[in-house]
Formats: sequence, C-alpha cells, structure tokens
Amino acid sequence: MSKSYVIGVDYGSDSVRSVLVDASCGAEIASSVFYYPRWKRGEFCNAARSQFRQHPLDYIEGLEATVKDCLQKSGIQNIGELVKAISVDTTGSTPVAVNEAGVPLALLPEFKDNPNAMFILWKDHTAVKEAKEINRYNQSYAVDYLKYVGGIYSSEWFWAKLLHTVRVDPQVRQATFSWVEHCDYIPFLLTGGKQANTIKRSVCAAGHKSLWAAEFDGLPPNEFFAGIDPLLDGFVDRLFSETYTSDKPAGHLSPEWAERLGLSISVVVGVGAFDCHMGAVGGQIEPYYLSKVMGTSTCDMLVAPKEEVADVLVKGICGQVDGSIIPGMIGMEAGQSAFGDAYAWLKQLLLWPTYNLIPELEGLSDTMRENILTTLEEKLLLRLSEKASKLPLTADSELAVDWLNGRRTPDADQSLKAAIMGLQLGTDAPAIFRAIAEATCFGAKAIVERFVDQGIPIKGLIGLGGVAKKSPFIMQMMANVMNMPIRIHKSEQTCALGAAMFAATAAGLYDRVEDAMQAMGQGFECTYEPEQEWLSIYAERYEKYKALGAFVESRVSMPVTV
Repeated sequence: MSKSYVIGVDYGSDSVRSVLVDASCGAEIASSVFYYPRWKRGEFCNAARSQFRQHPLDYIEGLEATVKDCLQKSGIQNIGELVKAISVDTTGSTPVAVNEAGVPLALLPEFKDNPNAMFILWKDHTAVKEAKEINRYNQSYAVDYLKYVGGIYSSEWFWAKLLHTVRVDPQVRQATFSWVEHCDYIPFLLTGGKQANTIKRSVCAAGHKSLWAAEFDGLPPNEFFAGIDPLLDGFVDRLFSETYTSDKPAGHLSPEWAERLGLSISVVVGVGAFDCHMGAVGGQIEPYYLSKVMGTSTCDMLVAPKEEVADVLVKGICGQVDGSIIPGMIGMEAGQSAFGDAYAWLKQLLLWPTYNLIPELEGLSDTMRENILTTLEEKLLLRLSEKASKLPLTADSELAVDWLNGRRTPDADQSLKAAIMGLQLGTDAPAIFRAIAEATCFGAKAIVERFVDQGIPIKGLIGLGGVAKKSPFIMQMMANVMNMPIRIHKSEQTCALGAAMFAATAAGLYDRVEDAMQAMGQGFECTYEPEQEWLSIYAERYEKYKALGAFVESRVSMPVTV
C-alpha cells in the first residue's frame, strides 16, 4: 500500500519554509527555505517609521520554489501523485488590499512599487493612531465589539491597517474592493480563486484580528465602522460573514498550480491560519499549557474546553476564539511584539563598527572581510550568552523593559518604547544583553500573570521556535523567572508541521486534528526546571521591572509619526 504525504507551508517574517511530511507518522521527508529577496534588500520598508511591507511576489515565488524543491529532494518516485494535501500558515495580522478578482493590488502594473498596495506585515505599526481611534470609539458605542480581543484593538491588526491605508493613499483606496489576510489569500491563490467575495476566511484570523464573532453574527455592522471614519463605509459588505476552522478544505489545487508545483488537481488545499496557531498544534499543545512560539516576536497560545471557560473574558490579550487553534476548543492568544528582535537589535547595534569600518581597512581581501563579518554575526550572541551567564546578579543589576517594538500583551500599546536603567561605567555588552534577555522573560511572565489573574490557570509551558531550540541560557532564565518548567519540543519546524497536520485532517486522513497531533507529533527533547537559588532574586527584579514599565508608560510620551 502506497504512503500518503502532505505539505506544510510556513510563511515567516523573513522567509517561507515548506516541509514534505509522511502523513502516517509525521516524519519529515524534505524541507526547503526561500528567503524573500525584496524583503532581504530592505525594499518597501522604513524601520524609522515602523513601516514593514512585503511584496506578494516574494510569497508567490517562495511558495513555488520551496514546494518544488521538497518534491525534488524527496527522491521518491511519483511523489507528486502521493501528496494528498497542502496547508499554509502565515504571520498575522498581515493583510493586503485586493481588487474584485481577489488580486493583491501590488500585482497590478500601476501599483507594483507602492508599499500601500502590498502586504502589511504584522509588525508594521504605522496605524497606531487609527488603533487608538477604534478603541476610543468602541468605548462610547452601545455594544462592546472588542470584548473578544481583550478589550483593546492593536495597530498590528486588520481594521487599523485598513483604515490607515485608505486614509493615506487615495489611489489604493479607489482600487480596493476588499481586504484579505495573507493566510486566507494563499489558499485562494492555490485553488484558482477568481472573485474576492468567494475567499474562505479562517476563523483564526477573523476572530483574533478582524472582530468576527458568532455572538455578533459575524463582523460588527457597517454603522460601527462608518462611525469611526466614513472611509470605512461599505467595507463590511465586501468582506465576509462566514468563517472556517483549519481542519476544513478550502478547495482543491487548481490546474495552473498543480502544473506549477508538480502535483495533482486532487490535492486538497486546507483553510489557512496564523503561524503561531498552527505552530501550537505542531508543538502538541495541551489544555491550559501555554505554548510559546518564540521567534522574532512571541505568540503565546492556550486552549481550553469551551464548557470550562464559557464565562471568562481575559482582558488585554489578543483574543479568544472558538476553534481558532483546535476546533471545538476556545483558543486564546497573547504575545510579545519583540523577543528575538530584541536580541537582533542589540546585535546590529554592536556590529555597527564591523559593518561600517571593516570595509575601510586596507590589506584585507574581499574574502577575508566576508569571513570576518560572517564569523562575528554567527558567534556574537553565543558569546554574549556565555559571558552573561557568568555575571553576578543582584537586585540592582542593569534592568530593561522589553518594549522595543511596543507592547502586544498584556494591554496592547504599540506606541510604548523600551528602556534600560542602572547603567554605569562598568556596564559592558554582556550585562546589557542579560538585561534585555531578562526583560523578555519578564514580559513573558506578565502574560502568565494576566491569564492567572483573570481566572485561567497555567499548568506549564511549552517552548517552540528558534529561540527555544537554540538558547539554553534564555530558556533556563525563562524557567527561573516563571518558576515553572518549560518543555522544549523536538521539531525544528513546529509551524510547518502543524500546517501538515491540518492538511492531513482537511484531506480526511484523520477525523480530528487531535488525532493527527497524536500520530504525527515528534514529542519533546528536554525540560528546563526552575533553579531554586534564583527564584527570590528574579521575583524581586520582576517587581522592579513592573515599576520601571509603569514609569515609562506614565511619564514618557512619544510622538506618533504617520
């Protein structure tokens, strides 16, 4: 009997990765990564304005390249005929303006270089002003339409980005028919969709970022959005009312994409979802265990039986949605806007002389310069971790707040900024690195504290993603700060593996995604236990972290650039 295979596609902030998986056991047959070339060149982005845009061609080219590469690498005869399904996860909220045919405007000649016609990446914060307006308007409205997204709308989300875009770009506004999340667009593309109003929208994206809720019979009414700004008048009617869980098929691969990828038109394309949600499934999430997908940012995922949390609304998180992670359970999302990005910021800061002065040094060949740069880039954070782990820690050691990209949860506010205190002439790079690492762990603790304070118990932590796999220093610190164990999943690619699990379920190879998790899950490689000797000092420093954060939030007012 021939085997069945599925493909999981994971769209990250810098690249897209596809994995070809044996659907019977979850074994990874092949994987392939494609780094977005336009993004890598820094096109269409302006970090000083918190503008981060991605061209749809980066996504489309990466999809084709990685899937074909996986099939070629597999070495399996007639592999294209054995693949049963494909599912995708993406960053989010990462929406784009589309025309009536569902084509992203940046794929049209007149908009090919217009950032406002491109996908607006999750960490784009150009819509801070619009998010605050949505929050103010909701407070005065008769119905609380923010109740299922933690009570605070974020500039990282769907409606704030839409409103900002239609305000600043009349040409894009006039050409826009609808507004589509990245995770909904790719399945629409793969199935050969021709009309935007036929796009199957995931309950994951719709519930957590777009204010869709069954209680509201869908999205809030048109009058709600028109009251925020008349420019939003009519958009609801061109969006959607129905949503789907990711265990459902979006359709089958179109003839065009079957030929482009080397697959069959019988391949099922699953409904998409956000990376952290599918990553939690790939990482074998359990009820009341906080699954932390730790990459450039963090997404903290939790599932709970509906009957146990039916009357609980957690304030200040990124939403709670029926079926957004595991169908039949309430999925809750929180997270930090900067995690790995915080370490990357320090790395770039410390490497400034390297990037700018080494090219000026005489007597070095181009190869030697490249080797120096590569070595420093690869080893800097590793060496900082080694040195930081040996530093003495006291209540008065350097202390940081982790809001380098604003604060996602608890209580979203993307206008907030980071801070470091306690600096002195003896402060060195490892000390600053430790303070930033510690701050990211304190930010994680604040999320756990919010869940617990609001009546949601946290039984343990599951660590997923690059930081969890690569940094024992930070993971041990996390366990100490949290005072609870953190299990690290074996899989290097939990998001792509989760997408593969959903693909297998959408194709009918499993009745429930829980069954796919059981059969295809890879288990855990290690557990970091809290070290008792550090608990009291971290508890004291956490209180100082909260005090410093409160000071920053109450005293520092930063102008918003639009």
